[in-house]
Amino acid sequence: MSEIYVVGHKNPDTDTVVSAMSYAALKHALGEQDYTAARLDHLSDETKRMLARFGFETPMRLRDVRTQVKDLDFDTPPALNASVTLDLAWKTMNDGQTTVIPVINEDGTLHGILSSSDIASYSMQTIHEPRIDDVPLFNLLSVLEGRIVNENDITVDSISGEISIALPQSCENLLFSSKDSVVICGNQGDMVKRALEIGVNCLILCQTDVDPSWFKTPSSTCVISTPLDANKVAKLVYQAIPISRACFTGDIECFHLTDYIDDVREVVLKSRFRSYPVLDENDKVVGTLARFHLLRPRRKRVVLVDHNELAQAVPGLEQAEILGIIDHHRLADIQTTQPIAMRNEPVGSTTTIITELYQENGVMPSVKMAGLMCAAILSDTVMFKSPTCTQRDIAMAERLARIAGVSIDELGHDLFASSFESKTVEELMKSDFKEFHIAEHTLGVAQIICIDSFKMLDRKDDFLAHMNTLRSERGYDFVILMLTDVLQEGTELLYVGEDDTIRFAFNVEPKDNHVFLPGVMSRKKQIIPMLTALWG
Repeated sequence: MSEIYVVGHKNPDTDTVVSAMSYAALKHALGEQDYTAARLDHLSDETKRMLARFGFETPMRLRDVRTQVKDLDFDTPPALNASVTLDLAWKTMNDGQTTVIPVINEDGTLHGILSSSDIASYSMQTIHEPRIDDVPLFNLLSVLEGRIVNENDITVDSISGEISIALPQSCENLLFSSKDSVVICGNQGDMVKRALEIGVNCLILCQTDVDPSWFKTPSSTCVISTPLDANKVAKLVYQAIPISRACFTGDIECFHLTDYIDDVREVVLKSRFRSYPVLDENDKVVGTLARFHLLRPRRKRVVLVDHNELAQAVPGLEQAEILGIIDHHRLADIQTTQPIAMRNEPVGSTTTIITELYQENGVMPSVKMAGLMCAAILSDTVMFKSPTCTQRDIAMAERLARIAGVSIDELGHDLFASSFESKTVEELMKSDFKEFHIAEHTLGVAQIICIDSFKMLDRKDDFLAHMNTLRSERGYDFVILMLTDVLQEGTELLYVGEDDTIRFAFNVEPKDNHVFLPGVMSRKKQIIPMLTALWG
């Protein structure tokens, strides 16, 4: 089975990243190794510091979960080297019950495509053109199961000539008369002697003993002895050519493992081919794709953590199979085609819920993971000062701190004591930015948690300018920036939009696109609900 991606929301914060990592680690502890923690975007400085502090690598970045070629059950017929014989290709097709085989170069890249119709077309041509040209001697010996009789006299590596079958008749009526011939005969001494006298390019002896007297005089003719009868040899001799000569090498449509089936489907519908080579990241052939493979694709499998809203979810989610959701936000607009496991609880951090899952399954997180999970709870509850914080958050964070052997106060100070001077306003707002749709309004809300909001306000004009740009480019009705100060236990709120929205939603008098909201620490519980009540 394919991987199961555990992934949070866009613009990932510490809670969403740690939720994905800790849930995947829990599944691994329970023997389910398919789970992989992932993230959607760049990590904040806070998250990076916590990962570094507890010795974790950054989770993989998942850009989208649209179905790709690698998610399809495409065929994997043997890819044959361009130098192998047509005979071997035909046997391979029959053994594998396939009608198309990729032909590859020495380095594994695509040379061409060989189909059963290509073989049939070549075989029909031999009726009107009974000759072979520059067929490797190795190939000829292989298909005829033969050996060279006069090995010491032969210096050629390939065979060419008109194909002649020496039927029992007098030498005066021989069908061959020039050196440019490949003669097939049985136990016919006169025929053999005449062919050697003429010096034909190749003489194939079928099911006959070799008379040493035939070779008293050295000859340049390559003499091959085979246990096969003349009738079979007459057919197989044409099958000794390299498949590179019969395969199609024109404008071949190819697909890579990373191509999306939406794009593949468009190409296939416009093309006349029945089968298409599949290439890996190094352009090496790994299989073939047919139209019917697109009918029932395997979808990527995901578990969503810390969100259940399409606007915040990984792109392409509509093509994925959602196996579960673990969240602490309001129920939003994600729909599934079948029942799933869902855990949605009114706590301050998704990591709190996952800690409870560890308890319920009798699994203790590692010392490092416990420390990271504790940091995630402290981050999302703003050191237990957020109104979303519950006693369960506090209890779980304290339990994790004991396992990890860390101080909650010291860890909390490390979380929020970050310097923002080196960051641009764009980078600061992007670090924790979420988009919301309320009634007919669309808004973006960024939050920066700090202990020195007064320094951040020195850049007020720059923040407002960038917020106006976002509003214009993305068509937002409203853009808000929350400068949430842990020490002040409140939020300096900057906004672009109608003053009346802030005035009526929070019962305050704003000035110059700015207002201080004491006690406001949570975007989810204290900002969005107020706007929902106003606009809804």
